[in-house]
Amino acid sequence: MKREIITTGDGSTTIHLPEWNEQYHSKHGAIQEAQHVFIEMGLRKLLERDPAQISILEIGFGTGLNALVTWRFLKEHSIQVTYTGVEAYPIKSEEAVKLNFAEALKEHGAADVYNKLHTASWGEAATITPFFTLIKQQKFFDQISDVEKYDLVYFDAFGARVQPDLWTAEIFKLMIVALKPGGILVTYAAKGSVRRAMQEVGFLVEKLPGPPGKREMLRAVKPQE
Repeated sequence: MKREIITTGDGSTTIHLPEWNEQYHSKHGAIQEAQHVFIEMGLRKLLERDPAQISILEIGFGTGLNALVTWRFLKEHSIQVTYTGVEAYPIKSEEAVKLNFAEALKEHGAADVYNKLHTASWGEAATITPFFTLIKQQKFFDQISDVEKYDLVYFDAFGARVQPDLWTAEIFKLMIVALKPGGILVTYAAKGSVRRAMQEVGFLVEKLPGPPGKREMLRAVKPQE
């Protein structure tokens, strides 16, 4: 499948798949989307509990952008994070180096961190910084079998229009099992079928304002036992 590097609305780049007319990130702004959906509506909400350490699962590690903005947000906090990124089809190294996330963030140390995110070995824990541990897992989402391990899930799979099998009750059942009680899942998606699939497996779901170019998104919480 053909893959192109394109520039999005906020000046940051992403990978475009012409055959699907689908991007790894919003064409309205890759960094803006990552910051709004996963940091502002997900991670910031989790930090209201004042944790000393957190565990994050990303569904669709992709370009590594969500991991990078997570590092940027947490580097001023005294919080240990273990970040697990699941990806069935990792991007190529030559694609990663063409993406301008580190430059666009204008954050000291971002280029070094981004390089470490992509050069870290798959299947092994890698220390990206003293507070940020990365575990990349190359597997399909339906192979996730963790139980009450994560505080937060970034659900960033390709859209239901092109990969509907990734947005089913079967997949969200794996997510709710993987989350600790009270754990949070956030996604850019807002389709009614996605919301109903989340509710079917027991999530408490709310609609929230979406990132630029998108009216709504979803946040789901696993009930406390």
